[in-house]
Amino acid sequence: MQTSQYLNQMHTADKLSEEPWPEDATLYQVKSIHKTNVSIAYIEFPFHIRQPFEAEQILLPENASCLAVKAYLKMCNLPFGIRSCANAEHMSPGGRMTKLPFIRAGAFIFAEFEPIVNFVEQKEMAIGSFLDEDAKADMRTYVSLVENIFTMAELYISFKNERVYKEVTAPRNGIVFPWPLSMMQNYSKRNNALRLLKVYQWNDLDIDDVIEKVSKCCETLEYKLKESPDTPFFYGEMPCELDAIAFGHLFSILTTRLPNMALAQTVQKFKHLVSFCRFIDEKYFQTRCLQD
Repeated sequence: MQTSQYLNQMHTADKLSEEPWPEDATLYQVKSIHKTNVSIAYIEFPFHIRQPFEAEQILLPENASCLAVKAYLKMCNLPFGIRSCANAEHMSPGGRMTKLPFIRAGAFIFAEFEPIVNFVEQKEMAIGSFLDEDAKADMRTYVSLVENIFTMAELYISFKNERVYKEVTAPRNGIVFPWPLSMMQNYSKRNNALRLLKVYQWNDLDIDDVIEKVSKCCETLEYKLKESPDTPFFYGEMPCELDAIAFGHLFSILTTRLPNMALAQTVQKFKHLVSFCRFIDEKYFQTRCLQD
């Protein structure tokens, strides 16, 4: 079912490729983790992100996905606003992992990072056009690696670690729903997360296995970043989608306070990646959540 929804989004993006950028394009999310964004519930721009409520409701995997899309749109220099909705996940047409964020463009909806990127690329407004075909293929391999490893690790720590689940995940996920709907929502959300972890063969891992996978992914990213030591982005002087998705996940992991900080402590060991996150934050967001 998820694969079918994903392919439908790709087909829709192709159909829209020759139409002008829609003035009513809208992006949905839930509320953010970071206090700097608490006031942002709805901003009127031509383009909106739909997401959960940031300050009260959003979970680590969703926050990373939403931040990656925001970073990408900022790098593309596309104006956008944010609509935070308690039921953003249920409004989404679906996706491979978090279902969020999603954008509405006219009568069409696109959910998650890659379909949104593909939609922007069809409009010829995307970053990364400076890359040749070989470099693009290489870059997309990194994007897939980052999305799979970090999203699974974020889901694992949020739903498999009992302390994190009881103290953070369940209270945040259920906060916008009255009892007993909040309990039903938490039960359903956790089951879906555990099912996804099982599909990707992460369900039976212990925390040390998860940390090892995250560490290897960080090593790969840092090695790639070091290939161009005098440039700020992964592929030189200009950003591409890898910069956006890597920032979204790394920055969210580094700045999200959890009872178990194993993921953040792992990422912190890679100083070049931390510096990269600080640079992207300063250039596009100015939250200054990462101190020297």
